[in-house]
Amino acid sequence: MGESKRKVVYPGEIIYEGIDALPGLGVYRVEEKIISKHIGVVNKKGRIINVVPLNGVYMPKQDDFVIGEIIDIGVNFWLVDIHSPYDAFLGIYDITEFVDKEIDISEIYDVGDLIYAKVSRVTKTKYVNLTMKDSQAKRLYKGYVIDVSPSKVPRIIGKGGSMIKTIKDLTQTKIIVGQNGRIWIQGKNADLAAEAILFVEENALMEGLTDKVSEYIKSKT
Repeated sequence: MGESKRKVVYPGEIIYEGIDALPGLGVYRVEEKIISKHIGVVNKKGRIINVVPLNGVYMPKQDDFVIGEIIDIGVNFWLVDIHSPYDAFLGIYDITEFVDKEIDISEIYDVGDLIYAKVSRVTKTKYVNLTMKDSQAKRLYKGYVIDVSPSKVPRIIGKGGSMIKTIKDLTQTKIIVGQNGRIWIQGKNADLAAEAILFVEENALMEGLTDKVSEYIKSKT
């Protein structure tokens, strides 16, 4: 295990030279060069190179609960994308399942699996550890995930959980909110719940927002 190797780049910085990679979000191409538009973190997925702006991204903190996706598997750990410039590690000693020495750990969590996990440690060099040894932690089956700005998560949850409870009750869905700006939704009205959450994100400063959200959902049903 080592710390994430994602690189911070600056506007105008050349990220890649060659024609075998494609420009994605936050970059542009000049001849054979891919150049950053932002101060941000390079995120390469397949042949596509993106730069995720540092402004407003999720910075992991100990004891946060996050929704992560398994993106790689080591000998005794999983690498987890937590919607941050920094990937996280989940070790075999941080799960509740018994791990036999002979087992292929992909049988427990495989690439593409979603988990709701607790951040157990963040070092000064941004090495991030997760744990599933908490009563709230769980693997997330079915459903789907939307991404919102992490700064809007408190507004989406609402005072005492009032906002997210309103959305759950009126759409009859199950919703789990990660502090990293990822939200898992399951149920026959999941699309409507997602629309309502995005409505809250877009109108976070509006007064009487809970009532407005109720009206919005009822108008759609």
